[in-house]
Amino acid sequence: MKQTLQLKLGQQLTMTPQLQQAIRLLQLSSLELQSEIQEILESNPMLDTEESGDNQNDDSSQNDENIVAKDTSDKDVDHTVDMDIPNDLPVDSDWGDTFDTYTPIKSLDPDDNRIMEQPQNSGESLNEHLMWQMRLTPFSEVDMAIATSIIDSIDESGFLTAAVEELHQSLVEQGLDIELDEVESVLRRVQNFDPPGVGARNLQESMVLQLGYYDMETPWLTEAKAIIKDHFDLLANRDYLSLMRRTKLSEKQLQNTLVLIQSLNPRPGSQITDTQPEYVVPDVFVRKIKGQWKVELNPEVTPKLSINALYANLAQKNSNSSDTTYMKNHLQEARWFLKSLKSRNDTLLKVARCIVERQKDFFEHGDEGMKPLVMHDVAEVVSMHESTISRVTTKKYMHTPRGIYELKYFFSSHVSTASGGECSATAIRAMLKKLIAAEQANKPLSDNKLAILLGKQGINVARRTVAKYREAMSIPPSNERKRLI
Repeated sequence: MKQTLQLKLGQQLTMTPQLQQAIRLLQLSSLELQSEIQEILESNPMLDTEESGDNQNDDSSQNDENIVAKDTSDKDVDHTVDMDIPNDLPVDSDWGDTFDTYTPIKSLDPDDNRIMEQPQNSGESLNEHLMWQMRLTPFSEVDMAIATSIIDSIDESGFLTAAVEELHQSLVEQGLDIELDEVESVLRRVQNFDPPGVGARNLQESMVLQLGYYDMETPWLTEAKAIIKDHFDLLANRDYLSLMRRTKLSEKQLQNTLVLIQSLNPRPGSQITDTQPEYVVPDVFVRKIKGQWKVELNPEVTPKLSINALYANLAQKNSNSSDTTYMKNHLQEARWFLKSLKSRNDTLLKVARCIVERQKDFFEHGDEGMKPLVMHDVAEVVSMHESTISRVTTKKYMHTPRGIYELKYFFSSHVSTASGGECSATAIRAMLKKLIAAEQANKPLSDNKLAILLGKQGINVARRTVAKYREAMSIPPSNERKRLI
């Protein structure tokens, strides 16, 4: 092959490190951003918070007074401790028996005298809760092995997922010489554990177990047990006429009995969970001030950062030493970070203001006032790409007088109205929820009837669309919503 030289023209888009950093900051949530800021504060000496700088401007006289006050308080504490500790402790006692070793966590702010208690590290799963009760129960070694196998077969809802015969066969294969009756006996003891109704093989058995915890003098307890034991199929099918005929109860008496039955938990295991609560920190606040909706950033999300003046002056010196080069590099990185952080805040504020401007009816009237809005509409107003709008609305939350919403909540598709206008899907779901809440308990509205009622309000939707919205809101169909109360 012959080697030749060629000239070629072309365009190539290259993302600079500054642009990559700006994009990455833009898609971070508030909690992730706080971690990012804390990390860069620890790695870059050029960045500083204004709070720490303010603390360095205290007068020397105030410092002297604080030192004297601190010394006095320390002496008082030492004297108190000496007075509280006895000279002799019981020989058979432990330090924790006499003194409380729990130490509350104080606030990181030295001026804040509030005391914050340390939260629990983790919750307790249903399996751990049942195992704890098993160890407190006087079981033999064989019975404890049976109980362990039973508890391992209980799902998160609290129901036994394996048949008793399967458990017996599995234990026999493990070398235990037991009978089927022994497994049944241990199962009944496990079913007496907390929470009530746990270890049941089906919903009917779970409800019977829960009713067993009620006081015998509870009104309508006998009728509720009879319905669940003998007429559970009629209850599940909501055949109230047959129930009244079989049980010889009047409509009012059946209503009172159903109130007691509805107080039972269909998923008893859901009371025990090891999931930790997820905390949401709003990025923007929306308030109505003098008749106008105002949008502002949450000042607690991003602390006020600044360039350390002392280090910045040292970096400006004309020197070729490694220290000066090191400080110049960090100074440039700090300026890039502050610029990217400001760009993130400006973009977030600009998008939030556009959303509030388009969704004023929502803030005034609720979900029924939600307007159709897609990311392309916001992108045109703020002169940005749709991908940027998607990044800035992901995992970002807005605090409003109606609650805290993710920014993506305000985007929804639309349905054409009879007058030629548009109605958002969120508004239609709100209307459906309102119509279902106002329906008669014994005559619930079908999906076709709901579509007709929406058509009378000028919203033309098909029956299958109504069914889709209803299922998205976890609302059961009409035959399952029928009730006497």
